[in-house]
Amino acid sequence: MAQINCTQVTEFILVGLTDHQELKMPLFVLFLSIYLFTVVGNLGLILLIKTDTRLNTPMYFFLSNLAFVDFCYSSVITPKMFGNFLYKQNVLSFNACATQLGCFLTFMISECLLLASMAYDRYVAICNPLLYMIVMSPGICIQFVAVPYSYSFLMALFHTILTFRLSYCHSNIVNHFYCDDLPLLRLTRSDTRFKQLWIFACAGITFISSLLIVFVSYMFIISAILRMRSAEGRQKSFSTCGSHMLADTIFYGTLIFMYLQPNSNHALDTDKMASVFYTVVIPMLNPLIYSLRNKEVKEALKKVIIDKTQ
Repeated sequence: MAQINCTQVTEFILVGLTDHQELKMPLFVLFLSIYLFTVVGNLGLILLIKTDTRLNTPMYFFLSNLAFVDFCYSSVITPKMFGNFLYKQNVLSFNACATQLGCFLTFMISECLLLASMAYDRYVAICNPLLYMIVMSPGICIQFVAVPYSYSFLMALFHTILTFRLSYCHSNIVNHFYCDDLPLLRLTRSDTRFKQLWIFACAGITFISSLLIVFVSYMFIISAILRMRSAEGRQKSFSTCGSHMLADTIFYGTLIFMYLQPNSNHALDTDKMASVFYTVVIPMLNPLIYSLRNKEVKEALKKVIIDKTQ
């Protein structure tokens, strides 16, 4: 990869979501509220699962890991976003920008693969209930979590090194609210074809394969639900699966829109709006969609509230 002789930038300036002063304070209040709800919802879910023995099942083991990833995912992005609403310039050092990109990619890829693990877990539970505790043994569950974490860390490290080995010596203004590959590649004068090829290839392999697992699992689940004799059971199962599939569709849809289209087709202002969904909104919604709709979680929460009030 050819390098250009220049003075490497030492910091980046994040443009943020808007430059309209009248919108900054309302947006700050909105995103602060969303972030606080995300933190309370996800950390509260983890604590609830750890303290209630009735929730010591594979499904809630995956949910606690998803909540952890959502908390970290949101915390990597949202607090730094507040600087765009409070300060004239939101500045990140070169190393801080690289760290944010690496952490963001780690948790984004982890979430993709965890959603696939959770879909497979639900498939086994509904379609093969007699074999569930054998197929989803504690050792298998740990592997279904450890592999996504390990794979996502290695992929994030690889992509971060590729991105920050490029030359940044002219503009240091990132047209985004966090350090992401696509807006950073707009700033470099280095040849980015190799990097763009790897983005497309890795995004395609990760997103499409995990989405395929989710899609096939839910097709089998829906088929099993349709064979249920109880109309009430079918309605309840469809309601739960429908909300899960909606959350998965928003998450995967925005990621595919962002990373699986040619770089020339990207409008960064549109990308910023899409990014808000999977970096800010989805981590807030997941505790509601995946847990508070479950009867077991509601009962465990009621038990905690009753114990605290007595």
